[in-house]
Amino acid sequence: MQNFKIVFKIMIFSIFFFSNSSFGADVAKIGVVDFQRIFETSNAGKLAQSEINEHGKKMEADLKKKGAEIEELQKKLEREILVISKEVREERERELRIKTNDFKFLNKKYLRKFKEIEQKIVKRIKNDVLEIVEEIGKKEGYLIVFEKRDAGVLYSPSTIDITDKLIQKYNAKFAQ
Repeated sequence: MQNFKIVFKIMIFSIFFFSNSSFGADVAKIGVVDFQRIFETSNAGKLAQSEINEHGKKMEADLKKKGAEIEELQKKLEREILVISKEVREERERELRIKTNDFKFLNKKYLRKFKEIEQKIVKRIKNDVLEIVEEIGKKEGYLIVFEKRDAGVLYSPSTIDITDKLIQKYNAKFAQ
């Protein structure tokens, strides 16, 4: 029984001794990155936004043109409805329905294409940013780096936010 008490005391002492030394180790570095801010303020992000807007404006102009054609056909039909024959009226109404359906289809097609372009550009920027995050993480010893919105971070102190550092490195990389 005496030996058991001595062994037990040595075990307790060892646990406290080794656990205290582990508390003295470096604190884990955690970083937070705000991708939305990178997208809005970095040079590459601004260029990507202008590229996305340019595609959107082209599509919008084309849709406005098609919409104006349909509107003109509608007005023309309304003006001539009393003086044209039933067959001609039905033919023009059919033509108007076809153009309206084509317009709706084109609108859906453009929305899908716009989203694809946007996703492609955002993915390209995210991949570039991820490379830089890995580089910073390894170089500066970060244990983990979260994306502020995707990871569900509701609050983080500005001291762990490495977004500005990331933007500087990304702008330097993009300039090359």
